Amino acid sequence: MTSSYAQFESNKKFKAIPPSNTSPKPEKKTIPPPTTDFPVIIPPNVYKSPDIIKSPPNPVSSYQIGKPSEISMIPKNNGFINPGDEIRDKLNKDMDRTLIREGLKEDSRYLVKIDVNFGNIKTKSEYFLIRCRDFGAIDGDLIKATLNSDIIRGGLELQNDYQEFRIYFKEGINIFELEALNKGLLGGNTGEFQFYDAEGKFIRSDYWENWDAGVKGKFVIIKE
Repeated sequence: MTSSYAQFESNKKFKAIPPSNTSPKPEKKTIPPPTTDFPVIIPPNVYKSPDIIKSPPNPVSSYQIGKPSEISMIPKNNGFINPGDEIRDKLNKDMDRTLIREGLKEDSRYLVKIDVNFGNIKTKSEYFLIRCRDFGAIDGDLIKATLNSDIIRGGLELQNDYQEFRIYFKEGINIFELEALNKGLLGGNTGEFQFYDAEGKFIRSDYWENWDAGVKGKFVIIKE
């Protein structure tokens, strides 16, 4: 009796077979590609329908093409304006400019409001002859002249021609002042002066222009 046997190799490795996937497969959805067609916009025909062009209900700007601006620089008083007042004011300004240009009116816009120092004068003369006049329009300019605080001439009304008076000095320093007592009817106080010594020698001349009332011109006269 013949016996046989089979020998199995126990160290042989077997690869396990994974279980089959029986779950249903998801359906693949096809996404159509984006279209490149844009809607066609047909602009309105403004020639056939002119009412299309209108201002928006709340416009950003108050200005419109072809419409005059309603801004006015004329001041309103309770909503009423008299056009004659504007014309009158313009005519008055033009008249003032003409009178000032022709020398018939003084310009009161630039009044001198501070005292003026005309400087020092040295002399050996016993006195000075002072000549004053209004070099502008004759409009009632009044001045006062003092020497060492003593009134030499008070309320002197300047005219077109020179008016004269004398001032006598003491030894040393003498303070001579011309003061504008007012403004003329047409503007500031305007005057011109000339100084001559006792021998008739011309010393100096100068002027004041558009002085306000109370302004003084000061001279320091030193008798040697």
